[in-house]
Amino acid sequence: MKPAPFSFVAPETLDEVVEALAAHGEDARILAGGQSLVPLMNLRLARPEVLVSINRCGELDYIRLSDDRLVVGALVRQIDAETSPLVQAECPLLAKGLRHVGLPATRNRGTVCGSLAHCDPLAELPAVALALEADLVLTSAAGERRVEAHDFFVADMTTCIEPGEIVSAVAFERQDPSERSALLEVSNGGSVFPVGGVALRWASAGGTCTLARIAAFGVGSVAQRLVDAEDALVGTDLGPTAIAAAVAAARNAVNPTGDMHADADYRRHLVGVLIERGLLEGEGP
Repeated sequence: MKPAPFSFVAPETLDEVVEALAAHGEDARILAGGQSLVPLMNLRLARPEVLVSINRCGELDYIRLSDDRLVVGALVRQIDAETSPLVQAECPLLAKGLRHVGLPATRNRGTVCGSLAHCDPLAELPAVALALEADLVLTSAAGERRVEAHDFFVADMTTCIEPGEIVSAVAFERQDPSERSALLEVSNGGSVFPVGGVALRWASAGGTCTLARIAAFGVGSVAQRLVDAEDALVGTDLGPTAIAAAVAAARNAVNPTGDMHADADYRRHLVGVLIERGLLEGEGP
């Protein structure tokens, strides 16, 4: 199929982008990589009247440090973030998560911020954002606001982005060199879409867990931070008893639904298996 008719504008600065968004309101959509939006348009599941391309906005193509944050601009391609030495050093969980996103061909065009804005319940990056306690930077003609990841993701393909706003950047918490991290998922029959998965980061000192961040995807309408499972690990030796408690807490916290790829019980069980596997086998930074 072909998309419904639309107008196309290609501003060259962020100011011009927000001006275009303000002018067209709910009728406008941002085009960056287009790896999610364009297929939806071709199926006529999305019918924006105006596409606002940010592909000429060089000021949005950056990866840099800002205090305790690694900041990724709206035009950074997933493949560039994945292979960035700065990302690998400061946010290894992000680099690991990006390896699982789609295929190399789609990562060459898709953007980090675009995947977060799309908010697919099976996507890896929302869970990574939750585990790295990211802030989303939303810019409009009225100014800029920062939204924590747990408030940004609302439901299946739904975020708190208001008409006239663009996700101009995402700021991930920098990981300490002592941290370990892992992203694990299960796919079905070689599909690029996973059945579900988890993003984990944790740290220990003197044999005691001092930090645990766990987020799951594919187990509900939106990626989910598993705080009770984290609490079950902090202060423990990360031994079998602590891991079993975290697994039980995680399974109690999720409320998955079933589909043709996996039923709800399988997805609930899967979360626990992947958490245990990640903690026992997870790679260091």
